[in-house]
Amino acid sequence: MLTNLIAAVGEEAPKNQFGFIEAMNQGGFVAWSIFGVLVIMSVGSFYILITKLLEQNKILRQYQGVRTNFWRANSLSEGATKLDKNSAWRQLVDDGLAAASQHKKMTDSLEAHDWLHGSLARSESAIAAKLAGGLPFLASVGATSPFIGLLGTVIGIYRALIKIGMAGSASIDAVAGPVGEALIMTAIGLLVAVPAVLAYNWLQSRNKRILAMLSGFSTDLQAYITSDGQIRPQTMSKTSTQAAGTAAKTAPAAAKPAGSATTTTAKK
Repeated sequence: MLTNLIAAVGEEAPKNQFGFIEAMNQGGFVAWSIFGVLVIMSVGSFYILITKLLEQNKILRQYQGVRTNFWRANSLSEGATKLDKNSAWRQLVDDGLAAASQHKKMTDSLEAHDWLHGSLARSESAIAAKLAGGLPFLASVGATSPFIGLLGTVIGIYRALIKIGMAGSASIDAVAGPVGEALIMTAIGLLVAVPAVLAYNWLQSRNKRILAMLSGFSTDLQAYITSDGQIRPQTMSKTSTQAAGTAAKTAPAAAKPAGSATTTTAKK
């Protein structure tokens, strides 16, 4: 009995004939090539997602500085120095100042408003194109990776059917294993496609929000330039906002004793 137990322990565990590696090895070069393409697509999708998120968050953080610091400057040139040199907001300001300077040198009777609007719109388009960089790759991955995985499945099923035909056996045991292995490629294709589609839609919605902010800033900038600084958006600092809130709270309290005194006087 002890001898049989030792022999059982020494025996090798039964090898799994239907694992992932076995399925890929049976698929050969084509299966491994398709798997490699899907891995590259997945890595590229997550790389674009991370880099675009960092880029968008940077622009959104810079917008707070625009609202609190830029419009409080005495001139656009002074306000531009308070913005990051390579930011989208600084690009709009520099292009607006350049357009205003160029308009003074023009001999044509083109209105300053139209010239500034065209220049700032061109600058916005350049920023929008930069923000959209990489998104077509996500859209392509989301649209094509399921079909690439399906291609691997079709090739796997084809190989499985050839082997079944050569073996001359069509039982469920002979069919289920190879066909199930072939379906792995479709599952991998879907796993690559779903995150890419979700990332594309999310980044696209954030881009629309940023572009709306840039459009509003461009409109304010155009109004400021064409009015020689007479028109600018109203901004309130944190201190003034708190002071206004405190004054609003204390006003009713100050009015209450006055009302009480009036009532007392009337009774007398």
